[in-house]
Amino acid sequence: MSGASPLYSSFSDTDVSPADVVFIDNIQLSANIGPDWWGRIREQPVSLSVYVHLRPSYLDRAGASDNVRDSVHYGKLCKALSVLSKPAMGQYFSADGHWFGVHGLARAASNVTFQFAGDAAERVHIVIVSAKLIPLTGEFVFEMSSPPSGSSLDSRVRVSLRDLVLPAIIGVNPPEREAKQRIVTSITVRENPFHPTPVDYPAIVSAVSKHIEASAYQTLEKFVLDVVRLVCLSSDAIEGVTVQAKKPSALSFADAAGVQISRERSAFV
Repeated sequence: MSGASPLYSSFSDTDVSPADVVFIDNIQLSANIGPDWWGRIREQPVSLSVYVHLRPSYLDRAGASDNVRDSVHYGKLCKALSVLSKPAMGQYFSADGHWFGVHGLARAASNVTFQFAGDAAERVHIVIVSAKLIPLTGEFVFEMSSPPSGSSLDSRVRVSLRDLVLPAIIGVNPPEREAKQRIVTSITVRENPFHPTPVDYPAIVSAVSKHIEASAYQTLEKFVLDVVRLVCLSSDAIEGVTVQAKKPSALSFADAAGVQISRERSAFV
Protein backbone atom coordinates (compact mmCIF):
# COMPACT_ATOMS: atom_id res chain seq x y z
CA MET A 1 0.00 0.00 0.00
CA SER A 2 1.74 3.15 -1.16
CA GLY A 3 -0.34 5.61 0.86
CA ALA A 4 -1.63 8.95 -0.26
CA SER A 5 -0.10 12.25 -1.20
CA PRO A 6 -1.22 15.22 0.90
CA LEU A 7 -4.76 16.15 0.06
CA TYR A 8 -4.16 19.85 0.62
CA SER A 9 -1.83 19.83 -2.38
CA SER A 10 -3.78 17.36 -4.53
CA PHE A 11 -7.02 19.32 -4.42
CA SER A 12 -6.95 22.38 -6.67
CA ASP A 13 -6.09 25.79 -5.24
CA THR A 14 -9.68 26.87 -5.74
CA ASP A 15 -10.86 24.04 -3.48
CA VAL A 16 -8.54 24.69 -0.57
CA SER A 17 -6.96 28.02 0.29
CA PRO A 18 -3.39 28.15 1.67
CA ALA A 19 -3.27 27.47 5.41
CA ASP A 20 -1.12 26.25 8.26
CA VAL A 21 -1.44 22.47 8.27
CA VAL A 22 -0.75 19.71 10.77
CA PHE A 23 -0.95 16.25 9.22
CA ILE A 24 -0.52 12.56 9.96
CA ASP A 25 0.34 10.23 7.09
CA ASN A 26 -0.76 6.62 6.81
CA ILE A 27 -2.13 5.44 10.16
CA GLN A 28 -2.51 1.69 9.69
CA LEU A 29 -5.93 0.40 10.75
CA SER A 30 -7.85 -2.85 10.49
CA ALA A 31 -11.42 -1.74 9.85
CA ASN A 32 -14.63 -3.32 8.67
CA ILE A 33 -15.76 -0.94 5.92
CA GLY A 34 -18.02 -3.41 4.15
CA PRO A 35 -17.43 -6.22 1.64
CA ASP A 36 -13.90 -6.85 0.43
CA TRP A 37 -13.24 -7.82 -3.20
CA TRP A 38 -14.42 -11.38 -2.46
CA GLY A 39 -17.70 -10.08 -1.06
CA ARG A 40 -16.79 -10.98 2.52
CA ILE A 41 -17.77 -8.49 5.23
CA ARG A 42 -14.82 -8.49 7.57
CA GLU A 43 -11.97 -6.32 8.79
CA GLN A 44 -9.39 -5.38 6.18
CA PRO A 45 -6.22 -3.27 6.26
CA VAL A 46 -6.66 0.40 5.44
CA SER A 47 -4.39 3.42 5.61
CA LEU A 48 -5.81 6.62 7.14
CA SER A 49 -4.21 10.04 6.60
CA VAL A 50 -5.45 13.27 8.17
CA TYR A 51 -4.65 16.88 7.22
CA VAL A 52 -5.82 19.61 9.60
CA HIS A 53 -6.07 23.03 7.95
CA LEU A 54 -5.74 25.62 10.69
CA ARG A 55 -6.64 29.26 10.98
CA PRO A 56 -4.19 31.56 9.13
CA SER A 57 -0.94 31.98 11.06
CA TYR A 58 -2.17 29.64 13.82
CA LEU A 59 1.22 27.95 14.05
CA ASP A 60 3.09 31.23 14.60
CA ARG A 61 2.73 30.82 18.37
CA ALA A 62 4.18 27.31 18.39
CA GLY A 63 6.91 28.44 16.01
CA ALA A 64 7.88 31.19 18.46
CA SER A 65 7.50 29.24 21.72
CA ASP A 66 8.85 25.92 20.40
CA ASN A 67 6.16 24.26 22.54
CA VAL A 68 3.89 21.53 21.17
CA ARG A 69 1.11 22.67 23.51
CA ASP A 70 0.70 25.73 21.30
CA SER A 71 -0.06 23.52 18.29
CA VAL A 72 -2.31 20.56 17.52
CA HIS A 73 -0.57 17.63 19.21
CA TYR A 74 -0.34 15.09 16.41
CA GLY A 75 0.76 12.31 18.76
CA LYS A 76 -2.43 12.58 20.81
CA LEU A 77 -4.51 13.02 17.66
CA CYS A 78 -3.02 9.83 16.20
CA LYS A 79 -3.94 7.93 19.37
CA ALA A 80 -7.51 9.25 19.19
CA LEU A 81 -7.83 8.21 15.53
CA SER A 82 -6.30 4.76 16.07
CA VAL A 83 -9.31 3.63 18.11
CA LEU A 84 -11.50 3.95 15.01
CA SER A 85 -10.57 0.39 14.14
CA LYS A 86 -12.59 -0.81 17.14
CA PRO A 87 -16.24 -1.74 16.49
CA ALA A 88 -18.80 0.56 18.08
CA MET A 89 -22.39 1.58 17.66
CA GLY A 90 -23.52 4.97 16.45
CA GLN A 91 -24.52 6.95 13.41
CA TYR A 92 -21.55 5.68 11.36
CA PHE A 93 -22.14 1.97 12.05
CA SER A 94 -24.64 -0.55 10.74
CA ALA A 95 -26.70 -2.74 13.07
CA ASP A 96 -24.14 -5.58 12.78
CA GLY A 97 -21.28 -3.33 13.85
CA HIS A 98 -19.41 -2.41 10.67
CA TRP A 99 -18.86 1.03 9.20
CA PHE A 100 -21.36 2.48 6.74
CA GLY A 101 -18.74 2.05 4.05
CA VAL A 102 -15.60 4.10 3.68
CA HIS A 103 -17.76 7.25 3.89
CA GLY A 104 -18.72 6.36 7.46
CA LEU A 105 -15.10 5.82 8.52
CA ALA A 106 -14.05 9.11 6.87
CA ARG A 107 -16.84 11.09 8.57
CA ALA A 108 -15.98 9.59 11.94
CA ALA A 109 -12.29 10.44 11.47
CA SER A 110 -13.20 13.98 10.45
CA ASN A 111 -15.42 14.44 13.52
CA VAL A 112 -12.73 13.11 15.87
CA THR A 113 -10.22 15.52 14.34
CA PHE A 114 -12.53 18.55 14.65
CA GLN A 115 -13.30 17.64 18.26
CA PHE A 116 -9.58 17.35 19.00
CA ALA A 117 -8.46 20.51 17.16
CA GLY A 118 -11.37 22.68 18.33
CA ASP A 119 -11.90 26.06 16.72
CA ALA A 120 -8.31 26.09 15.44
CA ALA A 121 -9.37 23.89 12.48
CA GLU A 122 -10.97 25.50 9.43
CA ARG A 123 -11.11 22.33 7.35
CA VAL A 124 -10.17 18.68 7.74
CA HIS A 125 -9.05 16.41 4.89
CA ILE A 126 -9.25 12.65 5.20
CA VAL A 127 -7.54 10.16 2.88
CA ILE A 128 -8.32 6.43 3.16
CA VAL A 129 -6.42 3.89 1.05
CA SER A 130 -7.29 0.20 0.60
CA ALA A 131 -5.63 -2.36 -1.64
CA LYS A 132 -8.33 -4.98 -1.00
CA LEU A 133 -11.63 -3.18 -1.49
CA ILE A 134 -12.13 -3.18 -5.29
CA PRO A 135 -11.27 -6.16 -7.51
CA LEU A 136 -8.68 -5.64 -10.27
CA THR A 137 -7.49 -2.27 -8.92
CA GLY A 138 -4.08 -1.58 -7.43
CA GLU A 139 -5.49 0.85 -4.87
CA PHE A 140 -8.80 2.39 -3.88
CA VAL A 141 -8.25 5.94 -2.58
CA PHE A 142 -11.05 7.87 -0.87
CA GLU A 143 -10.54 11.59 -0.18
CA MET A 144 -12.94 13.80 1.77
CA SER A 145 -12.55 17.49 2.58
CA SER A 146 -14.93 18.83 5.25
CA PRO A 147 -15.58 22.17 6.96
CA PRO A 148 -16.64 22.41 10.61
CA SER A 149 -20.22 21.41 11.43
CA GLY A 150 -22.59 24.25 10.65
CA SER A 151 -20.19 25.92 8.18
CA SER A 152 -21.56 27.28 4.91
CA LEU A 153 -18.58 25.77 3.07
CA ASP A 154 -19.11 22.62 1.02
CA SER A 155 -17.80 19.14 1.71
CA ARG A 156 -15.97 17.49 -1.18
CA VAL A 157 -15.43 13.83 -2.00
CA ARG A 158 -13.06 12.32 -4.54
CA VAL A 159 -12.42 8.63 -5.20
CA SER A 160 -9.55 7.19 -7.21
CA LEU A 161 -9.29 3.67 -8.64
CA ARG A 162 -5.60 3.35 -9.36
CA ASP A 163 -3.74 1.04 -11.72
CA LEU A 164 -6.64 -0.96 -13.10
CA VAL A 165 -5.13 -3.29 -15.73
CA LEU A 166 -7.42 -3.69 -18.74
CA PRO A 167 -6.30 -5.97 -21.60
CA ALA A 168 -7.47 -4.48 -24.90
CA ILE A 169 -7.06 -4.70 -28.65
CA ILE A 170 -5.59 -1.27 -29.34
CA GLY A 171 -3.33 0.20 -32.01
CA VAL A 172 -3.04 0.57 -35.77
CA ASN A 173 -0.19 -1.86 -36.54
CA PRO A 174 -1.11 -5.39 -37.72
CA PRO A 175 0.37 -7.18 -34.63
CA GLU A 176 -1.65 -4.85 -32.37
CA ARG A 177 -4.87 -5.97 -34.06
CA GLU A 178 -4.18 -9.60 -33.17
CA ALA A 179 -3.12 -9.65 -29.51
CA LYS A 180 -4.44 -7.71 -26.55
CA GLN A 181 -2.13 -5.29 -24.76
CA ARG A 182 -2.08 -4.23 -21.10
CA ILE A 183 -3.57 -0.78 -20.58
CA VAL A 184 -2.91 0.56 -17.08
CA THR A 185 -5.87 2.76 -16.24
CA SER A 186 -6.62 5.05 -13.31
CA ILE A 187 -10.09 6.52 -12.75
CA THR A 188 -10.79 9.51 -10.52
CA VAL A 189 -14.38 10.34 -9.61
CA ARG A 190 -15.70 13.53 -8.05
CA GLU A 191 -18.80 12.65 -6.04
CA ASN A 192 -21.76 14.63 -4.79
CA PRO A 193 -21.19 14.09 -1.03
CA PHE A 194 -24.87 14.68 -0.24
CA HIS A 195 -26.36 12.22 -2.73
CA PRO A 196 -28.47 9.60 -0.92
CA THR A 197 -27.29 6.65 -3.03
CA PRO A 198 -23.63 5.61 -2.76
CA VAL A 199 -21.60 4.97 -5.90
CA ASP A 200 -21.10 1.24 -6.53
CA TYR A 201 -17.42 1.14 -7.49
CA PRO A 202 -17.09 -2.65 -7.83
CA ALA A 203 -20.00 -2.55 -10.30
CA ILE A 204 -18.32 0.28 -12.24
CA VAL A 205 -15.05 -1.62 -12.51
CA SER A 206 -16.90 -4.75 -13.65
CA ALA A 207 -18.88 -2.83 -16.28
CA VAL A 208 -15.79 -1.07 -17.62
CA SER A 209 -13.83 -4.32 -17.76
CA LYS A 210 -16.58 -6.14 -19.66
CA HIS A 211 -17.02 -3.24 -22.10
CA ILE A 212 -13.29 -3.03 -22.88
CA GLU A 213 -13.04 -6.82 -23.26
CA ALA A 214 -15.73 -6.75 -25.96
CA SER A 215 -14.30 -3.70 -27.79
CA ALA A 216 -11.36 -2.86 -30.02
CA TYR A 217 -9.62 0.49 -30.47
CA GLN A 218 -7.05 2.14 -32.68
CA THR A 219 -6.23 4.98 -30.26
CA LEU A 220 -5.89 5.56 -26.54
CA GLU A 221 -8.00 8.69 -27.02
CA LYS A 222 -11.05 6.64 -28.00
CA PHE A 223 -10.35 4.10 -25.25
CA VAL A 224 -10.14 6.79 -22.55
CA LEU A 225 -13.18 8.74 -23.71
CA ASP A 226 -15.22 5.51 -23.71
CA VAL A 227 -14.23 4.85 -20.10
CA VAL A 228 -14.97 8.45 -19.08
CA ARG A 229 -18.45 8.22 -20.60
CA LEU A 230 -19.21 4.85 -18.99
CA VAL A 231 -18.19 6.04 -15.53
CA CYS A 232 -19.94 9.42 -15.80
CA LEU A 233 -23.24 7.74 -16.70
CA SER A 234 -22.98 4.97 -14.10
CA SER A 235 -24.43 6.99 -11.21
CA ASP A 236 -26.35 10.22 -10.57
CA ALA A 237 -24.02 10.78 -7.61
CA ILE A 238 -21.04 11.33 -9.94
CA GLU A 239 -20.30 14.96 -10.84
CA GLY A 240 -17.14 14.53 -12.91
CA VAL A 241 -14.55 11.98 -13.98
CA THR A 242 -10.88 11.94 -14.94
CA VAL A 243 -9.39 8.87 -16.64
CA GLN A 244 -5.71 8.32 -17.33
CA ALA A 245 -4.59 5.36 -19.42
CA LYS A 246 -1.01 4.25 -20.08
CA LYS A 247 0.26 1.88 -22.73
CA PRO A 248 3.52 0.39 -21.39
CA SER A 249 4.43 -1.30 -24.67
CA ALA A 250 3.95 1.76 -26.90
CA LEU A 251 7.53 3.07 -27.03
CA SER A 252 10.85 1.25 -26.93
CA PHE A 253 12.76 3.90 -24.98
CA ALA A 254 10.05 5.10 -22.59
CA ASP A 255 8.18 3.49 -19.72
CA ALA A 256 4.79 4.29 -21.22
CA ALA A 257 2.75 6.59 -23.44
CA GLY A 258 -0.61 7.79 -22.20
CA VAL A 259 -3.69 9.95 -22.45
CA GLN A 260 -5.72 11.69 -19.75
CA ILE A 261 -9.23 13.12 -20.23
CA SER A 262 -11.49 14.92 -17.73
CA ARG A 263 -15.19 15.54 -18.26
CA GLU A 264 -18.21 16.66 -16.26
CA ARG A 265 -21.15 14.27 -16.16
CA SER A 266 -23.22 16.99 -17.82
CA ALA A 267 -21.22 16.45 -21.04
CA PHE A 268 -23.06 13.14 -21.57
CA VAL A 269 -26.57 13.76 -20.27
